[in-house]
Amino acid sequence: MKDLNKLTHLISEWAKERKLDEAQPEKQMLKLIEEVGELAQGLAKANLDQVIDSIGDVYVVLTILAMQMDLDIKDCIEQAYEEIKNRKGKTVNGVFIKEEDLQQQ
Repeated sequence: MKDLNKLTHLISEWAKERKLDEAQPEKQMLKLIEEVGELAQGLAKANLDQVIDSIGDVYVVLTILAMQMDLDIKDCIEQAYEEIKNRKGKTVNGVFIKEEDLQQQ
């Protein structure tokens, strides 16, 4: 298995070869919604193979969307992690609720 950095690089190269890095981000966003829908379908049908494929497809689409926006997916993920790493809250019915949102209830 390749590491995520190598796979992300390969995804980027694949997208560049097809000039997807130059395409409209709005179109890529539609593709993202399509892939998220397939993920939801896989979850609803308890189809693990579809879930695995869809999670991978979502990552590919997000990587390409980041490229189209002149961003690096790894920087986006790092920023998201920095935002959540010290976040406090609790899980309610399987959903994490931020501490500040709990205080508003």
